[in-house]
Amino acid sequence: MAHDFFEPPPPGLLSRQDFSQLIHVLQNLGYRILGPVLSNGAIQWDEITRVDDLPIGWKDQQRPGNYRLEPDSSARYFNIVHGPQSLKPLVFTPRETLLVLDRQGKTFSAKETVPEIPRTAVLGVRACDLAGLGIQDQIFLNGSYPDPYYQQRRKNLLLIAVNCTRALETCFCASMGTGPKAQGGYDLSLTEADDDFTIEAGSTAGLKVLEQLACSVASENRIKQDEERIAACAASQTRTIPHASLPQALYDAHDHARWDEVAARCLACTNCTMVCPTCFCHGVEETPSLDHQQSEHARVWDSCFTSDHGFIHGKNFRPTTKDRYRMWLTHKLGSWIDQFGMSGCVGCGRCITWCPVGIDLTEEVHALCQPPE
Repeated sequence: MAHDFFEPPPPGLLSRQDFSQLIHVLQNLGYRILGPVLSNGAIQWDEITRVDDLPIGWKDQQRPGNYRLEPDSSARYFNIVHGPQSLKPLVFTPRETLLVLDRQGKTFSAKETVPEIPRTAVLGVRACDLAGLGIQDQIFLNGSYPDPYYQQRRKNLLLIAVNCTRALETCFCASMGTGPKAQGGYDLSLTEADDDFTIEAGSTAGLKVLEQLACSVASENRIKQDEERIAACAASQTRTIPHASLPQALYDAHDHARWDEVAARCLACTNCTMVCPTCFCHGVEETPSLDHQQSEHARVWDSCFTSDHGFIHGKNFRPTTKDRYRMWLTHKLGSWIDQFGMSGCVGCGRCITWCPVGIDLTEEVHALCQPPE
C-alpha cells in the first residue's frame, strides 16, 4: 500500500527494450503480477509473466452503450485505456465467505475466513482507478471499524500506474480532478512514449523496485513532453460534471421531470453499479450444507438498482426504476459529498460505456441541474 511518505528520487527513464526487467524484478521480489490482458473480447485483469501477455497492437474505442477493441499499428504496451474492471474486484470481491458456522450438538462455533492473499503487483493501473480505490479505502479502511477482509487484500497490493496520454470518448476524469495523471496512491508511476517510459516511485516499496532497474535520469525536456501529452489528453475530454452546483442542485431536483425521462430508458440491469470503481452496495447470503451441520455466511455484491435492495419487512421504499435511479445518481454525485467529503464519481466513464441503452451520467446531471421548464 502506497501510504508512506518519503523523498522520491528524480523520474527515471526506462527504455522499451529494458521494460521486461520490471517484470523480472517483480517476480524476483515474490510478486504475482496482474496486468491488462485481452480476454473474451474485452480487457480484464489477469496474470502476466512476460511483456507479450500485454495487449500490444490493440486499442479500445468506447462510446455510450458501445465497447470495441480494434487492431492498432502502435507498438505501445498500454494503448488500451481500460476495460470493464476497475481495481474494486481485487479488494472488494464479488463474493466472499466471511464466516463458517459449524453445528456442535445444541450449540455452534463460528470461524472467520480471512483470506490468504499473495503479494500482488498490478501493472497498468489508471489514475481514475487509483482515485476509485482511494474512495474504497475511505469506506472500508478509514472508518471506525476497518473491514479485515478488504484490509488483507489491500495491504498486499503493489500498484503500478500508467498515466493516460489518450482519452476515450466517455472519459471525464479531468473534470473530476482524478486524472489523466495519477495524483497519488501508487507505488510506481509510468508514462509511456514511443521508445521508452518515464518512471517514478511513489512509495518505499516502489523505490525498492526502481533501484533494481537499468534507468537513466529523465531529462527536463522529456518530463515537459510528458506533461504536454498528459495535458492534451485532459483537453481532449468533452464531458464534464457541474461541480459548482452540487450537491444542492440534485437535492433541489427531487421532483424534476427528467427523472421520468431517464427511468423510461433505464433497464435497471445494474451494469453501471457493477463496473463502477466506487459502488459498494452488498448483501449477505447464508448457504447451509446438505446435512445442515455447517453454513457459510458470505458477502456478495448487490446494487441499489435491484428491487430487493429497497425492500424491508412489509414494504419496498424504492419500488420503481425512477426511485432507484434517482437514489443512485443523487447519492453518487450529491449526498456522497456530505457523507464522505468527496464525490462518489471518478470520471472513468464506465457507467456510460457499459449501459446497454447508453444513458450518459454527465448528460443527466447537467439536465437535472437546470430548472425545469
